[in-house]
Amino acid sequence: MKIPASLALIITLLHASLLAASERPNIVVFLVDDLGFADCGFNGGTDIRTPQIDALAAAGTILGAHYVQPVCSPTRAALMTGRYAVRTGVYTIVRPGARWGLPLAERTLATALKDAGYETAITGKWHLGEFERTFLPTSRGFDHQYGHYFGALDYFTHIRDGKPDWYRNDQPLQEAGYTTELLANEAVRLIRSRSGQPPKPLFLYVPFNGVHAPLQVPEKYLTPYQHLKGNRRTYAGMLAAVDAAIGQIVSALRVAGQLDNTLIVFSADNGGPNPDTLTRNTPFRAGKGTLYEGGIRSAAFACWPGKIPAGRRTEEPVHIIDWFPTFVEVAGGAPNQPLPLDGRSLLPMLTAGKPTPHESLLLVQSPVRAAVRAGDWKLLRLTGTTTDDGAGDAGETTTAPARNAGQGKGKATNQAKAGNAENALQLYNLRQDPGETKNLAAEEPGKVAELQTLLDSWLKDAVPSGVPRE
Repeated sequence: MKIPASLALIITLLHASLLAASERPNIVVFLVDDLGFADCGFNGGTDIRTPQIDALAAAGTILGAHYVQPVCSPTRAALMTGRYAVRTGVYTIVRPGARWGLPLAERTLATALKDAGYETAITGKWHLGEFERTFLPTSRGFDHQYGHYFGALDYFTHIRDGKPDWYRNDQPLQEAGYTTELLANEAVRLIRSRSGQPPKPLFLYVPFNGVHAPLQVPEKYLTPYQHLKGNRRTYAGMLAAVDAAIGQIVSALRVAGQLDNTLIVFSADNGGPNPDTLTRNTPFRAGKGTLYEGGIRSAAFACWPGKIPAGRRTEEPVHIIDWFPTFVEVAGGAPNQPLPLDGRSLLPMLTAGKPTPHESLLLVQSPVRAAVRAGDWKLLRLTGTTTDDGAGDAGETTTAPARNAGQGKGKATNQAKAGNAENALQLYNLRQDPGETKNLAAEEPGKVAELQTLLDSWLKDAVPSGVPRE
């Protein structure tokens, strides 16, 4: 029987559409909570074994100057919007019961990729608002949600502040298990569930609560770390659990025949808290909650077989805001943004070795307390007070009992107020002084003036914090 020409055209177009979908990569984002810059092997770590993470890093390009926000909710907002905190008002941590979140006017990365034909899923910590249903992940572009809304929940009971914080598709869920393992299991289940279905690319966002406090881990992960003591040993076990979880997810992609067609991005959400005792941010100064490099330069890499060169490292400065336009570009989506993006696509840099798409980067902690990096130079303006110093997130304690002799209550001292007693203006040459040890502001007044003007241009239209006033 002869097929009518109109039907033949429809079949041809449908085939082309399915083929195009199958050629677009899956996108997987691993976000590790409170990870120190130098705790993984790929960034020089030696006392904690991260073979799965290191293998992925070796298969792609390590991003030696990948910037994030000083604390976690603002980093997640920047990733989800491609916009700086001065646009969204998310300068601080969204706490349980807070009557605010990522503004609803923001079109999220999940929505943009869903509009481009992707299946979208989050397995992990949301931390961008939950006081109304419109702020929940399934209302912000995710087809699937699994995990928790806040940080500092008990890893075994999933309780935060006396209340359960565990959900599937934004419905309360009672489930036993260690959260890091549960998140990996869910991601693997999603990957396997797609077997045999028509080709539709997947956006899988896995924001682990590991290695955030409270410091809790099953005993099996501690066995290799007899040489470490106290909280560092427990932290090592928690990172080993994250490493194993990432290995599981990557293995599921490989078994499904999808690994070669998957763009994987790995990052921390901020620098490590309590550096040099709990975490390692070497060679950088300070840690979580600060605008020093130890607080905002994250351990990061990207791999995409055949597209992003393997075994490479770049020190070109980039920001987590850049993944929004990068992912939309590889997805073949249209920007369709109601609000302008600050991020720039990293594809030319990642695939062809081009320079960073930025002349400068804004590094912001509040509408007045901020820094700017332009080339090798960085100016910090440490005026005013921080909207949030990270306490209650980095330093939160819980009533969770210790699960092994190596655990304390999970209190991790942050460095948010580091430098407050020093000069309000600090200038550093990061190429010569990555540890920010010598303030050159007095010696380089011309450079200070130049960067002050640039910083003023960034901050002149900064929106206030999204936190409602009392």
